[in-house]
Amino acid sequence: MCGEECLRFVSTANVIVEELPWGPHEWLVKPPLTESEHLMLVRVTMPPGEAHQFHRHPHFEEALYFLEGRVEQWVDQEKKIMGPGEVAHVPKNVVHGSYNVFNQPCVFLAMLASPRFQEPMLVDVHKDHPWVQLKTPLGY
Repeated sequence: MCGEECLRFVSTANVIVEELPWGPHEWLVKPPLTESEHLMLVRVTMPPGEAHQFHRHPHFEEALYFLEGRVEQWVDQEKKIMGPGEVAHVPKNVVHGSYNVFNQPCVFLAMLASPRFQEPMLVDVHKDHPWVQLKTPLGY
């Protein structure tokens, strides 16, 4: 565990920001920021035209809660346009992807369980069949 330096109350000044090609990730709940054993929470701001291309998480499930904007969300080979107040649930090891095909940023919360996992955390499959036939891969 992280001892006294772990937070129980996380403010904007405390978040761990990770810059990724598909937008900044503001980690709100995860070790070593918090003492969480079963949950991670990240706020993602995805600019227009960006995507977290098809991937899967072998060791945990995920729920995406959309706050602002819209996104083309895939879970397995099913897609839906998601907007504020909607949730997409992704079972463990199921391929999914978020594609902002719109002209405004999309902001969402991703809840992941559990932060204690074996590597790899994420497996990219966007260049593999059948995913490459569903969406043309972006250059990253």
